[in-house]
Amino acid sequence: MTETITNLTEQAEALSAAELVDAVVEASSGKDVCFTSSFQTEDMVVLHLLKQRLPDVPVIFLETGYHFVDLIEYRDRVVREWNLNLVNALPQTTLAEHEAQFGLLHIIDPGQCCAIRKVEPLMRSLEPFSWWFTGLRREQSPTRANLKKVEDHKLPTGKMMKKVSVLADWTWAQVDAYATEHSIPRLSLYDRGYTSIGCEPCTKVPEAGADPRSGRWGGAKLECGIHTFSEKA
Repeated sequence: MTETITNLTEQAEALSAAELVDAVVEASSGKDVCFTSSFQTEDMVVLHLLKQRLPDVPVIFLETGYHFVDLIEYRDRVVREWNLNLVNALPQTTLAEHEAQFGLLHIIDPGQCCAIRKVEPLMRSLEPFSWWFTGLRREQSPTRANLKKVEDHKLPTGKMMKKVSVLADWTWAQVDAYATEHSIPRLSLYDRGYTSIGCEPCTKVPEAGADPRSGRWGGAKLECGIHTFSEKA
């Protein structure tokens, strides 16, 4: 098994998205696998691929309390229609408790806000798993340009896991074409000009021609931390 996993890490770049999903399912025996989803189109494509092979795969959603109403409605619709095994990763405090203690931390210190309401809940939620699927793509941002399809990551507790980004080498055109071909419902926020969607107070429509993630955090940063706080091994 160890040799199979090592080979998979080395050979992943040559595999298509569907082939890589198949290879991970085989290597993991379908166990200890999870998927983190923000319900953007990339994530819906990965979810479509995963559901065909692992119908009950846990889908981890970071419930920060600050999401667009449209996104929550879309999430709930997909959960019903696709019969998802949804895991809402919750912060240690409610939104009311958070704001009573810190005020509008997303304005004062967005990095710390993300650490509390996104990073910590995710790292805690990943603990039971050994394989972590994502919808990350290299094209999304300069911070993701060197993304590998399979990476070794260490959680803050020291737990090691494989992080799998099957769409790493896909363009947006490929994502959109797959979603159209398979009749994947579209989140309405895209029709309003959003290209990367996070918490509502920290997400704006980017300027024409700008980086897709430039509308996040007023352009002050490109990552919330959930893909940088876990340590690459």
